This record gives sequence, structure tokens and C-alpha cells, in this order.
Amino acid sequence: MKKVKVYVTLRESVLDPQGSAVMGALHSMNYTEVSDVRIGKFLELQIEEADRDLDIIVKEMCEKLLTNTVIEDYRYEVEEVASK
Repeated sequence: MKKVKVYVTLRESVLDPQGSAVMGALHSMNYTEVSDVRIGKFLELQIEEADRDLDIIVKEMCEKLLTNTVIEDYRYEVEEVASK
């Protein structure tokens, strides 16, 4: 079994109003050293062994459902899960 960690963020060219609001709040709390905040999503998937290539499966899931590829970028990491 594999654990896949998917990180989804808005593309750099896309305005992130939620990130701007968080940065403003941090500055108002005197965390002025923060120069930018980008808000994203984190998904953790457990995937059983399959006949198809895992990279192809994950990319298909990300591009068809998990992300909006027009405005979001994604990256992922695969970890082996120890069987119990």
C-alpha cells in the first residue's frame, strides 16, 4: 500500500485573497516579518497496489477531480506504508 500526499496551491499568477487576509491579520498581530502567504489544500490518499502505474493514477485524479488546473498547481509525494 502507498500513501500519497498531494499539495495543491493557487498558481503564482492568481490572486490569493484568503492568503492576503491572513497576511494582514499576521501583520496586525506584529508578525511583520511575514512577506507573503499563499493558502492551499493538502490531501492524503492511501492507494492499494494496482496494475497501472501509480504516477499515472495520481496525475489523472489530480487533473480530473482534485485540482482546478486552470488556476491551481499540484505536487505529490509517495510513501510506502508498512503493512500491519
